[in-house]
Amino acid sequence: MRPTAANRADPAPRPACPPGVFVTGTDTGIGKSLASAALLHALRARGLRAVGMKPVASGCEPGPDGWRNEDALLLQAASSPVPSYEDVNPYALPQPLAPEIAAAEAGVSIELDTILAAHARLAAQADCVVVEGVGGWAAPISATLDQVDLVRALDLPVVLVVGLRLGAINHARLSARALQADGVRAIGWIANGIDPDMARADENFEILRARLPMPCWGRLPYAPQPDPHALAQRLAPVF
Repeated sequence: MRPTAANRADPAPRPACPPGVFVTGTDTGIGKSLASAALLHALRARGLRAVGMKPVASGCEPGPDGWRNEDALLLQAASSPVPSYEDVNPYALPQPLAPEIAAAEAGVSIELDTILAAHARLAAQADCVVVEGVGGWAAPISATLDQVDLVRALDLPVVLVVGLRLGAINHARLSARALQADGVRAIGWIANGIDPDMARADENFEILRARLPMPCWGRLPYAPQPDPHALAQRLAPVF
């Protein structure tokens, strides 16, 4: 018997979340990609369609399908549905340098419209797009484009990844102040253990929880070969 309007079950509503978040960090090499991939898995565990994006990636390897970046591939693998690599990473720059320098060496002009178009294609197939920035918040994307420009154009809230190591408190507080000064909406931060020998890591983490003006979404432990899927259970995004 065909279901009628009276007996047909309505689909379960999807959990509330913003259409995307922009992930920045206290520095380069502090685990933005790992945190972004874990966040994707955490969102998917809530029943959301979540895809990752790394608009500009420097430090890529050649392959049969073109230049590929390890971090962008990590985000692509953590996404569902799985998007095209070209949309995940529209600018794959060969040299592992600051994006502005890497783009100049590659003879590439980084255009905001190209990034926005790729993001629109991702957003059309997902409930939430996790966009990973470059380096720390103040690192420029190009000679004419700062990360704050991209965040404003995409109209996304920001999540700050804090690498737990000596100096993390200073770097995190300065980053939080910079986000506030730029007028963006910082909705959370994630602690990521990057130094297995850090002294008083727990005390440093508690100081950060007391001082940063946004909620902590979780703390990822140090691991030589971290698994984003397993780490997702340590994150509790607050929207």
